[in-house]
Amino acid sequence: MNEITSTEKVLFICHHNSGRSQLAEALLRMLYPDRYESYSAGVIPSQVNPYAIKVMEQLGVDMSSHRSKSIDEFKDTVFDYVVTVCDKARESCPYFPGHNIIHHSFTSALSEGSEEEIQASFIRVRDEIRDWLEKQFGALLIKLLPANENLS
Repeated sequence: MNEITSTEKVLFICHHNSGRSQLAEALLRMLYPDRYESYSAGVIPSQVNPYAIKVMEQLGVDMSSHRSKSIDEFKDTVFDYVVTVCDKARESCPYFPGHNIIHHSFTSALSEGSEEEIQASFIRVRDEIRDWLEKQFGALLIKLLPANENLS
C-alpha cells in the first residue's frame, strides 16, 4: 500500500519568472497544497506581471507577495520535478541532475493591446496551465494513492 507521507518539490522555470512560471507555482499550490511544494524562477528574472496577479485573484489566490526569482536561488535545492514552461527557458536552463525534467511550452500572454485583450490572454494562459497541471500532477497523485482512497 502506497501512502503519501511527504510533499514533492516542484520548480517551474521560465525566462523572466514574470508570468507563466508564477502562474504555475500559484496554481499547483492552490490545486494540491498537501502534496506538492511549488516554486518558480527565471533564467533572467524581472518582475511579476500585474496581470498574472489579477487573474489569480479571480480564483481567490493572493500573489501580491510573489517576487521574480533567479534560478541561482535554488541551485542547492533538491527538487523532485523541474518544469520548464517556455522554450527559451528550456534552451538556457542549467541541468538539475537526478531530477525529473519536464518541458511544456505554454503560449505567452499578450504584452500589448487593450487592457481587456491582455487580461483575456492571461486568463487563457492561466487556464491552459491549470488544465495541464491537473493532467500532469493530478495523474501522478492518482498513481500514488491506494486503490480505495477517493480524491474528492
